[in-house]
Amino acid sequence: MKNIALIFAGGTGRRMKSVSKPKQFLELNGKPIIIYTLEIFDNHPLIDGIVVVCLESWIPYLAKQLDRFGIKKAGTIAPGGSTGQESIYHGLLAARETYGEDCNVLIHDGVRPLITDATVSDNIETVNRCGNCITCVDSTETYVIEKSDGTIEIPSRSDSLIARAPQTFRLSDILAAHEEARRSGKDDFIDSCTMMHHYGYKLHTIIGPVENIKITTPMDFYLFKAIVEVHESQQIFGI
Repeated sequence: MKNIALIFAGGTGRRMKSVSKPKQFLELNGKPIIIYTLEIFDNHPLIDGIVVVCLESWIPYLAKQLDRFGIKKAGTIAPGGSTGQESIYHGLLAARETYGEDCNVLIHDGVRPLITDATVSDNIETVNRCGNCITCVDSTETYVIEKSDGTIEIPSRSDSLIARAPQTFRLSDILAAHEEARRSGKDDFIDSCTMMHHYGYKLHTIIGPVENIKITTPMDFYLFKAIVEVHESQQIFGI
C-alpha cells in the first residue's frame, strides 16, 4: 500500500505577525520552513508521494521553491479552502485523484519541520497494523477542562497525551469522515483526529519527539532556530 504525505501549508501566519509572506515561507539559513518539513518526507524511503495544500495565490512561489531545493516527490499542489478543514479535504481529493484511494495518508503541518524519520516510520507501521495513527507527546503539565456549566474536570496526567502530527489514516476512511462532515454541515473540526473520533473511528497512538512543535508564533520560530543550530553543531562537532 502506498504512503502519501499530505502537507498542509494553507495558513496566513496572523499570529506570526509576518507581513511579507505566510509563515510557512519564512526562511531560516536561506531555506523556507516548509522546505525543512518537506525534505523529511521527500527523503524517507517509505513515502511514495507528497501532496501539498497551499494558499492559491502562493502556489507559483511554492512551485519555484520545490524546484530550487530539489523536492522530487511533491508532484501535486492543491489550492487551500476557506477553512483548514476544507483545505485538507482538497488535499485528500487531490491525493485520491493522483494515487488512488488504496493508500495511507500522513497529514502533517507544513510549519512542523522538526519531525523525525523514526516518527514517520512509526506512523506507517502503526497505520498498516491498526488502521489509524496519531502522533502524540506525553503531557508534562496538568490539564483543566472547564465546561459550559462552570464545572471543571482535571484528567489524570498519566492518562493524558498531547496530539501532534503526522496524523495518519487510510485515505478511504478519512475521506469518508470528511464527506460525512460536509453532508451534516460541520466545518469546525480542529484537526483530523478530532473528526475521526467524532465519527467513531478507533484511533491508535505513537509517541513522537517533544521538539516536534508547530511554528505559530515568533517564540516558536526562535525555538526552531535554536534546535536547528544544536543539530548542526552535533553533526559538525559530534557533541
